[in-house]
Amino acid sequence: MELFKRMQLKGMRLDRFRIVIVLNACASLHALKGGRRAQEQIMQTGCKADVFVGSSLIDMYARCGSMEDAHRVFNKMPSYDVVN
Repeated sequence: MELFKRMQLKGMRLDRFRIVIVLNACASLHALKGGRRAQEQIMQTGCKADVFVGSSLIDMYARCGSMEDAHRVFNKMPSYDVVN
């Protein structure tokens, strides 16, 4: 999470692979605020249509206890697939 903060301060954009890692860290730490900041980056980078990013975002919100946000993200996903 500290690395994510530093990347933001330096103006670095996250790609879909780094976003998934950040979301997983937020979910593990129950860091809802950090997850929401990551979602802002997702909206700016255009990665929101990526099934891995969408699934990670849903997982993060669910693990942080924000089922309404998880449901909202799920409903806005452009496509659905199984991610292992």
